[in-house]
Amino acid sequence: MVAFGGIMVAIGWVINAYATSLEMLYLGAIVSGMGGGAVYATCIGMAVKWFPDRRGLAVGLTAAGYGAGAALTVIPIRYVIDNYGYNTAFLWFGIVQGAIVFVLALLLRGPEPSEMAAAPPPKVMQSARSFSPQEVLLSPLFWLLYLMFVMVSASGLMATAQIAPIAADFKVADQIVFWGATTLTAALIIDNLANGAARPLFGWISDNIGRERTMAIAFGLGGIAYWLLGALGTAPWAFVLFAGLIFLTWGEIFSLFPSTCTDTFGSKFATVNLSLLYTAKGASAFLVPIANIVKSATGGWHMVFVVTALMNFIVVGLALFVLKPLRQHMLAKG
Repeated sequence: MVAFGGIMVAIGWVINAYATSLEMLYLGAIVSGMGGGAVYATCIGMAVKWFPDRRGLAVGLTAAGYGAGAALTVIPIRYVIDNYGYNTAFLWFGIVQGAIVFVLALLLRGPEPSEMAAAPPPKVMQSARSFSPQEVLLSPLFWLLYLMFVMVSASGLMATAQIAPIAADFKVADQIVFWGATTLTAALIIDNLANGAARPLFGWISDNIGRERTMAIAFGLGGIAYWLLGALGTAPWAFVLFAGLIFLTWGEIFSLFPSTCTDTFGSKFATVNLSLLYTAKGASAFLVPIANIVKSATGGWHMVFVVTALMNFIVVGLALFVLKPLRQHMLAKG
């Protein structure tokens, strides 16, 4: 499945390289999106099965490649685009990443039952049995997790997907901050590094103090970060700092929610159950245009950041006062 995903990613990027119409770009996005999903979901499913006692950290380290990998390629891709054109960037990077994924896929395998027998006991609540996808879809707990995922993901996408226009509207995009880098360039690099680092960091924390408590810490800090960017982001250093904090407190959704889902519903069907939950990220993308509507209606980004902050604070309340007691009750029943 991972090898298939690598091939699809390469094909999708090559389609983009030669696209001459919007329809071709859509096709490239569909093909590469299928490939990326196949790679991501399968690797996350592997991680939660191999390390039940350190599930948050394992998922976080696996997912960190998604954010940190983007950080490593920001400068090379911009260099290729500036010197050879975006078509060449799509072609070269598409073939290279597809080939790397295909080769690495040959090294992957799932754990044997005997290999898991000696695993240390986890410090967090975990289900004694595995729930089938049909059972998961009928569980109110799954839909609570889904709602929380959508809210945090949407709030993050409202800011992260529009970091360039926000920087332009704040009139800081082209101001030099350090080492000759513009505010926007520095923000893109730091944001992606923070996004990658957040996943193992908060995953490790959740392995030790519990998923819901970690959610409360991360999403609470996220709500504060949105407010600070809206209030102080017109200063270049503040824009870089608080945008980075937003990414640091948003990226952990890709370790906290998969580990919580597997803790709750078991590991046998983990990959498909996680894939069902991960569709929340796609669903959240449909809420992103709300940011533009709010901005147009209010004449600025301030209310957008107020809304995103409130969404995070609501999820903090849901994690502590709804998700935690429901999971405790469900896992106590076995």
